[in-house]
Amino acid sequence: MSSLDFIIIFIYFFILVGVGIIGTLKAKTSEVYLLAGRNLGIFMVFGCLTAVFLGGSSTIGSAQLGYENGFSGIWFVFSMGLGITLFGLLLLKRVMGLNLMTISELLGKLFNVESKIIGAVISAIYALMVSVTQVIAIGALLSAIFDWNLIVSMLIGGGVVFFYTILGGMWSVTMTDIIQFTIMTAGIFLIMLPNSLTAVGGFDGLTSQLPSSYFDFSAIGFKEIFQYLVTFTLGMMVGQDIWQRFFTAKNLKTARTGGILVGIYSLLYSMAMVIIGMCALIVLPNIENTQNVFSSMAFETLPTGLLGIVFAAVAAAIMSTASGTILASSTLIVKDILKDHFFKEITDRQFLLLSRITTMIISIIAIVIALWIQELLVAMDVAYALLAGAIFIPIVFGLFWKRATAKAAFYSILISSLVVLGGLAIEGLSSSNPILYGIFVNIVVMIVISLTDKTNKGNRGESEKIEASG
Repeated sequence: MSSLDFIIIFIYFFILVGVGIIGTLKAKTSEVYLLAGRNLGIFMVFGCLTAVFLGGSSTIGSAQLGYENGFSGIWFVFSMGLGITLFGLLLLKRVMGLNLMTISELLGKLFNVESKIIGAVISAIYALMVSVTQVIAIGALLSAIFDWNLIVSMLIGGGVVFFYTILGGMWSVTMTDIIQFTIMTAGIFLIMLPNSLTAVGGFDGLTSQLPSSYFDFSAIGFKEIFQYLVTFTLGMMVGQDIWQRFFTAKNLKTARTGGILVGIYSLLYSMAMVIIGMCALIVLPNIENTQNVFSSMAFETLPTGLLGIVFAAVAAAIMSTASGTILASSTLIVKDILKDHFFKEITDRQFLLLSRITTMIISIIAIVIALWIQELLVAMDVAYALLAGAIFIPIVFGLFWKRATAKAAFYSILISSLVVLGGLAIEGLSSSNPILYGIFVNIVVMIVISLTDKTNKGNRGESEKIEASG
C-alpha cells in the first residue's frame, strides 16, 4: 500500500473518533443515547439496518464462501437480510406501538419478569458474540493492511469503534452508520466488483474458467441452505441490534419500508461479494487461509488510492456491526437487569452514565473474548444458534398463540438454551445441528407446558393489548 492509501484509512478513523466526541454533546438523554430519539427517516433507518448486519462476517465471510462455493455462497448474507425484511412485514406492527427499548421487554409484557430476565441474558450474549466476530474481523483487516500482529490489530480496531460507541451511543452509531453505509456501497459496487471482474476478463471470463457448480445457487446443498435460513433468518427476526434500529424510526411506515429495502440490498450485496470471491479463485487459486480472500484480491487488483478507499469500506462494514451489537448488548443489561432490578430510582442522567459505563465494560469483555477465539465464522455460528434456538419460538408463540403461558416461556428458553450449548459442546462450535435441536425442544416445551399449566396465566393482559394494537 502507498502513503495515500494509509492516509485515507487514517482520515476515516479520525472522523469516526470525532463523531464519538460530538456524540457526547448530543446524547444528553437516555432516549437519544439508546434510540437516537426515535425520529429517523427512511434513508437513515435503511442505512442503519443495512450497516448493522453487513459487517465483517458478511463481507469477509461472503467473499470466502464465493471462493469456496460460488453463487451458492449468497445464502449466508441473504438469509440475514430476509430476516430483517420478514420482521418488518410480519412482527413489527405488533410491537412498534409499545414504546419498547429491548426485545426482552416484550417477553416481560407477554409473560413475566423471569422470562424477561432470561431473555435479556440470552439476547445480550448473542449481541456480545456478534461484536466479538467484528473485533476479530477488524483485527484481520488491520493485520493485512499494516502487517501488524493480529492481537495488536484487534486491540486498536476494537478500541476505536467501541470508543465512539461508548461516548455517543445510538446518536454516534447512527451518524457513523450512514457514513459507513455510503463508503461501503461505493467501495464494493463501484470499485472492488468492477476491478475484480476486469481482472478475469469480465463475466464471460468468469464463466469460462470456473466449473459449472460455481454458478449453481443450490450447490452447497438444500440442507445447508435450510440451516442458513433457520439460523440467520430467524436469528435476525429476534435480534436486539435489529429491533433497536427499527425502534429509531419515526413511524411504522418508515420502519417497514426500511426493512423491505434491506432485503433487496442484501441480495445485491451478497451477489457482489461472492463474485469477488469467485474472481479471486481465478486470480489467486492457492490462498491457504480463505479468510484472507477479500484482502488478497484487493491487494492484487486495486491501484493506489482506490485500495485505501476499499479497505476503508470494509472497515466501515465491520465497525457498523460492532457498534450496533455492542450497544444492543449494553442496552439489554442496563435497562432490563440493572435499572429494573438494582437501580430503580435513578434519574435519567444517572441512567445515561450507567449506560456508558456498562457499554465500556461490555466492550472490554468483547475484546477479551475475541483475543481468545480468533475464529470469525465460529463465533458467528455460536451467536445465532443461541438466539434463534432459544428466543424465536417464545416470541412468536406469545404474539400469536393465546394459550402460551409464562411458565412455558421461561422453561422453553432455559431448556432450549442448554440444549443448544450442549449440542455445540458435543458436536463442535461449527456444527449447525444444535440450533435445530434447540428449536424442536423449544416448540415441544412451549406446547406441553402451556397445555398442562393449570393456572394458564401470565401473559393474557398484555398480549391481548398487543393483539389489539396489531
